Amino acid sequence: MKRRDFVQYAGLGAGALMMPSLLLGNDIPTEALLEPGMDALVKKRMADVALNTAKSLGATYADARIGRYLNQYVFTREDKVQNVVNTESFGIGIRVIANGTWGFASTNSVTEDGIKKATEQAVAIAKANSKIQKEPVKLAPVNSYGEVSWKTPIKKDFKEVPVSEKVDLLLSANAAALDNGANFVNSALFMVNEQKYFASTDGSYIDQDIHRLWPTLRVTAVDKAAGTFKTRENMSAPVGMGYEYLDGLESEKIDGPAGLRLYRNSYDMVEDATIAAKQAREKLTAKSVDAGKYDLVLEPNHLGLTIHESVGHPLELDRVLGYEANYAGTSFASLDKLKSGNFKYGSDIVNLVADKTQVGSLGAVGYDDEGVKAKKWDLVRNGVLTNFQAIRDQAHMIGEEESHGCCYAQSWDDVQFQRMPNVSLEPGKEKYSIAEMIKDVEKGIYIAGRGSYSIDQQRYNFQFGGTVFYEIKNGEIAGMLEDVAYQSNTQEFWNSCVKICDKDDYRLFGTFFDGKGQPSQVSAVSHGSSTARFNDVNVINTGRNI
Repeated sequence: MKRRDFVQYAGLGAGALMMPSLLLGNDIPTEALLEPGMDALVKKRMADVALNTAKSLGATYADARIGRYLNQYVFTREDKVQNVVNTESFGIGIRVIANGTWGFASTNSVTEDGIKKATEQAVAIAKANSKIQKEPVKLAPVNSYGEVSWKTPIKKDFKEVPVSEKVDLLLSANAAALDNGANFVNSALFMVNEQKYFASTDGSYIDQDIHRLWPTLRVTAVDKAAGTFKTRENMSAPVGMGYEYLDGLESEKIDGPAGLRLYRNSYDMVEDATIAAKQAREKLTAKSVDAGKYDLVLEPNHLGLTIHESVGHPLELDRVLGYEANYAGTSFASLDKLKSGNFKYGSDIVNLVADKTQVGSLGAVGYDDEGVKAKKWDLVRNGVLTNFQAIRDQAHMIGEEESHGCCYAQSWDDVQFQRMPNVSLEPGKEKYSIAEMIKDVEKGIYIAGRGSYSIDQQRYNFQFGGTVFYEIKNGEIAGMLEDVAYQSNTQEFWNSCVKICDKDDYRLFGTFFDGKGQPSQVSAVSHGSSTARFNDVNVINTGRNI
């Protein structure tokens, strides 16, 4: 599949442009998705070829990652199927330390000869790089796990669900939107299975089977007389689950304000499309917001993006250290702020955690791409900055004794490096619902769903929009608003957090294609939260004429 076609079908804009063609892989027939792939015993023998070759050439450390990456994408528009894409990518990446320096090479020739050649290249690269290396690589210790395996806990494997059933779901959602006032509708399913085998000279042989799924929907309503249009995006989240996420279980639905339906661990795509069409049409005549200060009530599918940009990225240690400055910027959250032990990132009720173990999340794995067991750790506790995100060769830089287990490569052909884990806002401890939160607000705006955003190179000053907006007056929803965006800076914003709903409202937001690095790689990551209130935030009118 050509990248241009992918961007067009997916409607992902600039984000999809960062996705390399290798991630899409080679086109295969649908039935090939069900083929078993290389046996684990064979993978172990092939990995040992790499490890033994590296040691014989003087490497002090080596790891090998054998990966089979399966993707299925289904794209529709209105009553037509635009494309069905099945791809596979298979190969091995070998990383070594020789003369105190990293070296990496990869090959799609997963044979003894192919692996030996790639390993020789990796060691040669390391030795060449050592001539300009200022300090030797220092790895935090890691346990030797022997032969272990981990699988995403799924109930339905997308590969076993007929394409016809997936098409029927998307076209049914499209039809529901068109029947309820939409003029245009795009829908898609992104389904990924990563079959990853990791081995290292530390003694671990780790076999993992990872699944991710993302149903997406965009509904457009047109006012032909006025020459205007409005869109409403889906209220689903990409998840680390199987096809069961699309069962639309009633028990996983939450009633939001003004007829909005929200979803936890199960998504009803047809229902969401129906509501989306009605809301897109309502947006055509909605009141344009009056700029000013408001208390904001932010729904998790919206707040997740704010967490991603203002917490997840600035607390990546490589960004803090300036390694990402050329491409993605640095971070206002400097090392001295962590070392002070009292930097107020947010208010006292703000607790932000990194978690690679969260069931159903995009970032959930058993072990990262360095063989480190997945874990959970604090980033901000009681509003105070307590840690960053670090991998094996970074941990010593912040006084940590072990890696946080957040090293990842998008494929066997790419070198692994520090990537964002799931970063989430803990729910409030007291029983507190969305309705109760709205009732407590005199002048505010309820915002749900993702929208456009902008944030500076230090992840400090920002602006966020959303999908739907409702005015709150004297504790009640007063009607839909349009042209809403809020502006703040990271520290001011998180210190304005005054209330968080309880765990019954907790839900995940996610990004399927988060870009980082040069050459660019993508990763998938989730951000959980309950609905939260932020007081006295500056809101601008994005529809104003200047």
